[in-house]
Amino acid sequence: MFAVHLVAFYFTKLKEDQIKKVDRFLYHMRLSDETLLDVMARFQAEMERGLAKDTNPTASVKMLPTFVRAIPDGSEKGEFLSLDLGGSKFRVLKVQVSEEGKPQVQMESQFYPTPNEIIRGNGSELFEYVADCLADFMKTKDLKHKKLPLGLTFSFPCRQTKLEEDMDVDVLALVNDTVGTMMTCAYDDPYCEVGVIIGTGTNACYMEDMSNIDLVEGDEGRMCINTEWGAFGDDGALEDIRTEFDRELDLGSLNPGKQLFEKMISGLYLGELVRIILLKMAKAGLLFGGEKSSTLHIKGKIETRHVAAMERYKEGLANTREILVDLGLEPSEADCIAVQHVCTIVSFRSANLCAAALAAILTRLRENKKLARLRTTVGVDGTVYKIHPQYPKRLHKVVRKLVPNCDVRFLLSESGSTKGAAMVTAVASRVQAQRKQIDEVLALFQLTREQLVDVQGKMRVELEYGLKRKTHPLATVKMLPTYVCGMPDGTEKGKFLALDLGGTNFRVLLVKIRSGRRSVRMYNKIFAIPLEIMQGTGEELFDHIVQCIADFLDYMGLKGVQLPLGFTFSFPCRQTSIDKGTLIEWTKGFKATDCEGEDVVDMLREAIKRRNEFELDIVAIVNDTVGTLMTCGHEDPNCEIGLIAGTGSNMCYMEEMRNIELVEGDEGKMCINTEWGGFGDNGCLDDFRTQYDAEVDEGSLNPGKQRYEKMTSGMYLGEIVRQILIDLTKQGLLFRGQISERLRTRGIFETKFLSQIESDRLALLQVRRILQQLGLDSTCEDSIVVKEVCGAVSRRAAQLCGAGLAAIVEKRREDQGLEHLKITVGVDGTLYKLHPHFSRILQETVKELAPRCDVAFLLSEDGSGKGAALITAVAKRLQHAWKEN
Repeated sequence: MFAVHLVAFYFTKLKEDQIKKVDRFLYHMRLSDETLLDVMARFQAEMERGLAKDTNPTASVKMLPTFVRAIPDGSEKGEFLSLDLGGSKFRVLKVQVSEEGKPQVQMESQFYPTPNEIIRGNGSELFEYVADCLADFMKTKDLKHKKLPLGLTFSFPCRQTKLEEDMDVDVLALVNDTVGTMMTCAYDDPYCEVGVIIGTGTNACYMEDMSNIDLVEGDEGRMCINTEWGAFGDDGALEDIRTEFDRELDLGSLNPGKQLFEKMISGLYLGELVRIILLKMAKAGLLFGGEKSSTLHIKGKIETRHVAAMERYKEGLANTREILVDLGLEPSEADCIAVQHVCTIVSFRSANLCAAALAAILTRLRENKKLARLRTTVGVDGTVYKIHPQYPKRLHKVVRKLVPNCDVRFLLSESGSTKGAAMVTAVASRVQAQRKQIDEVLALFQLTREQLVDVQGKMRVELEYGLKRKTHPLATVKMLPTYVCGMPDGTEKGKFLALDLGGTNFRVLLVKIRSGRRSVRMYNKIFAIPLEIMQGTGEELFDHIVQCIADFLDYMGLKGVQLPLGFTFSFPCRQTSIDKGTLIEWTKGFKATDCEGEDVVDMLREAIKRRNEFELDIVAIVNDTVGTLMTCGHEDPNCEIGLIAGTGSNMCYMEEMRNIELVEGDEGKMCINTEWGGFGDNGCLDDFRTQYDAEVDEGSLNPGKQRYEKMTSGMYLGEIVRQILIDLTKQGLLFRGQISERLRTRGIFETKFLSQIESDRLALLQVRRILQQLGLDSTCEDSIVVKEVCGAVSRRAAQLCGAGLAAIVEKRREDQGLEHLKITVGVDGTLYKLHPHFSRILQETVKELAPRCDVAFLLSEDGSGKGAALITAVAKRLQHAWKEN
C-alpha cells in the first residue's frame, strides 16, 4: 500500500515539475485577465475603424458588409438550392423549408469533385464548371422545370456590393461560411445574432446597426457584418502578445505578416505551433533528453487533431506517447506530461484570444441596444470547436468572465455553411416577397403631383360653392362668415376677458393689450369640465361655465368690473353677427342637450342672468382657427390666413366682402371659417381614399362626415396607422402574424406616437421600445416597417393639407389681381408643432402648387385665448369708429 502511495506521490511531483518547467518556457503564452480585457478593447477600436469610411482602408479588421439584412423569423418556406464552394470538392443541395406546425428543414445533397486544372484555371472556367454541375444536379433531382432561388456559400473573403451577384443562374444570395453558421443557428434560435467559426480558419460575423456602417447607404435596420477578424494584429496591434514561436510560424507560412490573429487561434496553425515549441524545447535540452527526430523537423507533422487527441481527459497521456513515438521520438513519462501541457497552453491561448474578440462583439451588441444586460446566442462551427475536448468549455468560461452583463448561449451549428446559404436565400426570398406586399400598401398613400393639383382644384371649386347663396346648402366646405371684419392694426388697447371652450378643459383669461404690436399680457386659470356636465343639459353646462368665470373674477379681484368679453367656442357655428353663433353640432365628445340649433351667446347671457352676480359685455364669439389668425395678425400685418393642424383640421382666411353672397355688403373684407374638414363628404376624394380610411370612417362617431379631416388631422392619423398594421399582421408581414389584444384596441396608436417614431433622432431600438409600450413585441425589421407606415400616412396628411392651403392662397392672389402674392399663414396645432416632418412637407407642397405665392408661416402662441381678446378689441375699435362716423 505504501508503495502505491509512493508511486502516486512521485507521479504527482513529476507532473508538477513538468508543468512548472513548461510554464516557465511558455510564460509569454499565458494571458492574464487584464491582458484579455486589453485585447478586447483593442479589438473594439479596430471594429470602429473598420466600420468608418475614412479609416476602413487602413483597418486590419475589414468589417465587410454582407447585405444580409435579416435573420430567420420562422415564417420562411419553400424550396431553395444551395451551393458550397470552398475546397477540393463542392456540394450542391436542395433545401426544403416548411413551417407546418413547427419549422423544418429537409436537405438532399450531392458532392462534385473540383479538378486541379479547374481550381488553378481562370474564374470563368471555375464558374462554368459549377454551373454544369448545378445543371446535372437539377436534372438528377427533376428540378429542371422549376426556377428556384439559389444561395452560394463562398468561403473566402469577399467585398460584396449587393446580395445577389448574377452568374446566369438565379442567384439570390452570396454567403460567407461564418454568415451561414449564424443563419443556420438563428433558424433554431431567434436570439442568435453572432456567428463564429473556429476551425481550419477563424472568423466571426454579427448583426450591426445600419446607422453605424459608413460603407453602406441607409440608416434603417441592421446588416450582418463579416468581421474577417483573422487579420486582427496585421498592423502591429498585437506585437506585445506575439511570441518567438508565432513569429517563426508566420515566417514559414504562405502569407507572412498576414492573418496574424488567425495564426494564434485556428486549426491550420495550432499543431504547427506545438511542433515549433517542442523542437525548441528539445534543442534546449528540456525534452526528449535533448534528442530530436528528423520527423519533428518536418513542417505540418503535428496537426490540430493530434493536439486534440493529446488533451483528451483520460486517454490523453497514452495518445501523447503514441503520437510522439510516431514522430520517431522516445518520450519518457515526464516528456509526455510536458508535451500534453504544451498543447494545453497553446489551445487555451487560442480559446482566450477568441473569447476576447467575441466579448468585444457582444459588448458592442449590448451597447447598440442600450441594454444593461444582453441575452443573446452565438452560433458556432469549426473542427477545433467540435473535436477539441476542452475547447468549448474554456471558451464559454472566459467569454462569460469578460462580459458578466451578457447572458450568452452557445449553439453548435449543424451543416452550417450549406444550410446557412439556403437560410439566407430563404430569408432574402421572404424579405423580397414581403417588401413587394408592403410597398403595394404604402403606394396607396403616395400622391402624385397630378393628384395634388386635382385636390387643389376641387378645394377651389368647393370654396366657391360655399360662398354662393345658391350652392351653399350643397357645399361640403361650409364657408361660414365670422363677422370678423378687421385685423389688428396695433392701436388696440385695454383689458379684456376671454373664454376658451374646446375640450375637457375650459380656460378663463384676462388679457391686457397696450398700443403697439407684441405688447400683450395674459393671466389665466384652467377649469375642468366633468363628463357628466359635457353630456348633461345645456343649462348645466352654461351654469358651470359661469361658475368658473365667477371663480376667476374673484381670484383676479375683478368682481365688480364690467369688461368686454370674447368667447372662443371651438365647435361648428353658423353666425349672423359677430356676437351671435348658432351651434350646428357638438363634436369632441360633447353631447349637452338643448344646445344644437341654439345661439350659444344667448345661452351664456341667460346663465349670467341666472347667477345675477356680475354683468359682462359679450362682444364676440370666436372659432379657435379665427383666434389663431388674429393672434398672428397682431404680430404680422401680412397674416390673412389661419390654419389649425392638430387634433382637428380647419382653416380660415380674410375674404373680399363682394365674394360673400351670404352676407349683405360689398365693401372691405370678412374672415371666413371654411370648416374644411367636411371637404370630400360628397365623394370627390374617393379616387385615393383607401380601405383603411373607410375602416376609420366607419368606426368613427360620425361616419361619412369630415372625410378630409379624417385624412389630415391628429385625431385620426394614428388610427389609420393601426388599421394598416392590423392588415399587414394578418398578411403575416408584421409581428410574426400575431395580432395582440392591444393592437385590436381602437385609439391605442395616438398621433404623438407617430411624431416620436418618425423622429430622425430616434434609433430603431427606441422605436421598438415605443411599440413594446403598446404591447407590440416587434423585431428590428418590424420597427422599420412601422416607421415607414407612419411616414406614409403623415406625409399624405401634410400633402393634402398643403394642397387645400394652396387653393386658398391662389384664390387670394387672383382676387387681388396680383401677379405675385406675399402672404403669411398663422398656424397652431400639435401636428404642425410636434411632428418632425409635417410642417416641412406641408410648406413644400404649398410652394410647389402655388409657385406665384410667397407664403410665410408664423407659429401661433396661445392662439385661441389671446385671439378672442384681440377680436374683441378690434370689434370695439370698429364699433367706436362706426359710431363716430
